[in-house]
Amino acid sequence: QVQLVESGGGLVQAGGSLRLSCAASGRGFSSYVMGWFRQAPGKEREFVAAVSWSGDNTNYGRFVQGRFTVSRDNAANMVFLQMNDLKPEDTAVYYCAASTWTTAWTRIDPYEYWGQGTQVTVSS
Repeated sequence: QVQLVESGGGLVQAGGSLRLSCAASGRGFSSYVMGWFRQAPGKEREFVAAVSWSGDNTNYGRFVQGRFTVSRDNAANMVFLQMNDLKPEDTAVYYCAASTWTTAWTRIDPYEYWGQGTQVTVSS
């Protein structure tokens, strides 16, 4: 079992940057695909980014358009989401999640473990 805790959210102006972190505890972290999702008020949770267990492969939601970078440090049991050029529409609660699936990274259901989320607010 894996426990996930996100941090790094906050209030930022449009065009600014934030770096989200996800600290994992428990066994087998390096064997999980790690994903980031977000959920804005009144909207469904959507896929943001994911990184393979090795860190060699990544996948991003279409809206990212080169602005975000996902990475991981298996030695430290950490996952990161660097977000640049933030827009007001990026405002949401951002969640870290862990999956043992090797496919379907963009779907919610393969992810077995979820953090509590961190709020990101982008002002115009």
